[in-house]
Amino acid sequence: MNNIIEKVLPNSIAEEVEIEPGDKLISINGNAIKDIIDYRFLITDEYLELEIEKSCGEIWEIEVEKDYDEELGIEFAEAILDKAKTCTNNCMFCFVHQLPKGMRETLYFKDDDSRLSFLQGNFVTLTNMKEEDIERIIKYRISPINVSVHTTNPELRVKMLNNRFAGKVYEYLKRFSEAGISINCQLVLCPGLNNGEELERTIKDLYELYPSVQNIAAVPLGITKFRDNLPKLKTYTKETAKQEIELVKKYSDKFMKEIGHPFIRLSDEFYVMAEEELPQAEFYGSYDQLEDGVGMLRLLENTIKENLEILDINKGGKFTFVTGSSAYKHINKISKMIMDTNPNIHIEVKKIINNFFGDTITVTGLLTGEDIIDQLKGVDLGDYIVMPNNLLKKGYELGKCDEQLLLDNYTVPKLEEILKKKIIICDFTGEDLIQLIDDHCREV
Repeated sequence: MNNIIEKVLPNSIAEEVEIEPGDKLISINGNAIKDIIDYRFLITDEYLELEIEKSCGEIWEIEVEKDYDEELGIEFAEAILDKAKTCTNNCMFCFVHQLPKGMRETLYFKDDDSRLSFLQGNFVTLTNMKEEDIERIIKYRISPINVSVHTTNPELRVKMLNNRFAGKVYEYLKRFSEAGISINCQLVLCPGLNNGEELERTIKDLYELYPSVQNIAAVPLGITKFRDNLPKLKTYTKETAKQEIELVKKYSDKFMKEIGHPFIRLSDEFYVMAEEELPQAEFYGSYDQLEDGVGMLRLLENTIKENLEILDINKGGKFTFVTGSSAYKHINKISKMIMDTNPNIHIEVKKIINNFFGDTITVTGLLTGEDIIDQLKGVDLGDYIVMPNNLLKKGYELGKCDEQLLLDNYTVPKLEEILKKKIIICDFTGEDLIQLIDDHCREV
């Protein structure tokens, strides 16, 4: 447990009562602080008695009167105050098991922690939870919680997760639903296992728990070339991706009529593989499932359209956009939109083949610095390289890290040094792309 205060916000309650960085929070109203969930729950009261251990070792007892839910204005050295819970599953489709050695350290850590689900949006399987953990979620109303369900068939889930405790997921979901906890569900679909009839069963079961279960995001499994001694799994083809789209459409159309939104949505990869048009923006609502790649390409395209008027047609420049195979067609489309609006801008879209993981991995977020360098070195890259920030991580899984790292530990400055070109990092939804392009153009 690490309750050390790293930062005190200016003009906050904590600053007013002379709490300082380096102090340690021991208890609130006599309750020991076990982790960040305890802290979040206990500070909601209007009257607090804080026990603080100063960096010099003195113990201060501080009384605080404040508004209900008002923050104290402190940040801790560790996000959850103790170690994240490790995943105890051995999922047959687990991406971590398909990683080679020598990658970013945090990639090898599999978290399965409901606190990270609440704080950072991580998905949990609920397989390593004791009864007290379930009761604590209900007591503290930890909501929303993001759950990797995959299937509601108990026997199949035990098999897929290779964990004898995995079959209780629907029982837990029902308890959360009865307690009014909001739930977002994720399914990793594996052809021949949890798709088809099994997928229909899962959709129906989860819909029974609506509105507590707010939505379902379904993504295809990812298969790398590093699967030695792992179960043999099928990948999606153009035909099987089409079948999944048709099946899900049958249910999403039904749910649209009943509740006003599709309830289940497929990730963009299915539509790319099937060579079908993406659904329109209305289908995605408020884009709640972007982290699963659901609606990302539609949002990108619409965002670019809405911001084209920002471009200054008296400026120009040459840019290279970096993308993976699956988004290549769509990135070309938005590039043409930009160039049609301002003919002084030239954009070259470079499709980076994922040689590192194998060409079955096509999403941009899983590209490595090694492949980007190999395929861009010696190429005319114009004035700037543009890369989406979903290529980069900050190492939050095991602790804080200020360096922006790619999967194979390359940093942005290192890429710039090797490619001899400045790199612009943009929001992967395209929210700031047009402005960044305009800012980096020059007068013509």
